[in-house]
Amino acid sequence: MDLLLKDKIIIVTGGARGIGEAITRILAKEGAFPVIIGRNKNDNEELLKQIGTGAQVTAELQNPEECIAAIKTIIDLHGRIDGVVNNAGINDGISLEHGSYEGFIQSLHNNLIHYYLIVQAALPELIKTKGAIVNISSKVAETGQGGTSGYAASNGGRNALTREWAVELLKYGIRVNAVIVSECYTPLYDRWIKSLPNPEETLKKIEERIPLGKRMTTAEEIANMVTFLLSERSSHTTGQLIHVDGGYVHLDRAALT
Repeated sequence: MDLLLKDKIIIVTGGARGIGEAITRILAKEGAFPVIIGRNKNDNEELLKQIGTGAQVTAELQNPEECIAAIKTIIDLHGRIDGVVNNAGINDGISLEHGSYEGFIQSLHNNLIHYYLIVQAALPELIKTKGAIVNISSKVAETGQGGTSGYAASNGGRNALTREWAVELLKYGIRVNAVIVSECYTPLYDRWIKSLPNPEETLKKIEERIPLGKRMTTAEEIANMVTFLLSERSSHTTGQLIHVDGGYVHLDRAALT
């Protein structure tokens, strides 16, 4: 199926590694022109070299001024924006019991505030193109995890902004959706698993809890859904929180054993 994304200028925050890398690669395969915004110029440029298309803007997304400057640079260089994928973030373990005000606010900057700033800065161009927005979010907002209040609050905010923006931007024909990630194997996930006392055993236990196939979701499976939601092939889909998770959140696992 042709997703009609040829030459579309699509921003992907944190688009050089993990899920963001997979999204950038799939967009390139579909003929889009991905623009990575991320803090590591070397990572950004290495991926662009591999895929043979796209551009990058180096920016620290925790810094509001750099978020706004990055969008201005993209508009100056490319003249339009057809879509935004808010993806950058990290499960930074800011808990209630052992956290702090400063840590909690920093977690919001790490994971939520740049979602707002990037889209707000890009909005005039998205209005012109009737572009699409996809927010990457996490099951943690719905299930909890323990010990990660900042990340959980941020993902709750991502979900709420998805619905709020979908309503606010109806008049412009801009669609806004979120893809909810549960257990997806990325380099960050691999680092976390390997930091545990029994990594292989822990990973096997997690996989056993995933109803469909008893396996982790791949970054490519997330990316495929994101790319579809950016495309005109999903032209009547907006305000949705779409779980690409093998049934992890919503299926009754007790009934599937």
